[in-house]
Amino acid sequence: MLNEVADGVWVRQSAWVWSNTVVVRGEDGLILVDPGIEGAELDQLGDDLDALGLPVVAGFSTHPHWDHLLWHPRFGDVPRYATTAAAEFAGGVRDRAQAMAQEAASGIPLELIGLTTALPTDGGPVPGEVIEHEAHAIGHAAVLLADRGVLIAGDMLSDVLIPLLDFRRPDQVSAYETALDRLGEATRHVQVLVPGHGAVAEGLEVADRLVVDRAYIDALRRGDEPADARLEREWLAGPHRSNLEQARQSTA
Repeated sequence: MLNEVADGVWVRQSAWVWSNTVVVRGEDGLILVDPGIEGAELDQLGDDLDALGLPVVAGFSTHPHWDHLLWHPRFGDVPRYATTAAAEFAGGVRDRAQAMAQEAASGIPLELIGLTTALPTDGGPVPGEVIEHEAHAIGHAAVLLADRGVLIAGDMLSDVLIPLLDFRRPDQVSAYETALDRLGEATRHVQVLVPGHGAVAEGLEVADRLVVDRAYIDALRRGDEPADARLEREWLAGPHRSNLEQARQSTA
């Protein structure tokens, strides 16, 4: 079910890698950020939205990975936005995103994956400040709702996922350092942090998330093995090895 974490901001978590859908009340209705994952969950989200009694006016994808490009007919035929870079990239990888979604989950409306367009320069219906950076994925963006004390971080600052470098692009270590600097500035204005995957952080835990991600990236920069409790999850061993190799190449 939707859980209201701040005024006009709700979160619904999927069983699939603890993925978070975020619902934001805007001036004219609801904005859905990264809705997912299973088709049945998307349909249940439709029930939750009906209960709120407000129309969905737009969607927003924080970045162009398949699990952040989903949609359902019940949400309506409304604009679905991403940063310009993310929208352009998503348009070129729709076939791959559909194949990955079909393999990883069930009941997802494949024909609706990745139909994003560039967010207007004024933000359009998406409230707050969109913070674009180059870490993790092309055109990745967080949304800062400073008036409500919330940062929607996309696939950053998670308690379950380590930083995941984009192996297709050079020097992601530097990209993460820059992104964490920008997000660190944003967290000074918030009491609630919603990551793309994992638990919502509140209060002092918000700053802790930043410290943990910085420590991981700092270790990669030094060529050291990070001391990170998230690495106890065996399924992160492969992505971690990939991070180590990319960091060696970019810092050599």
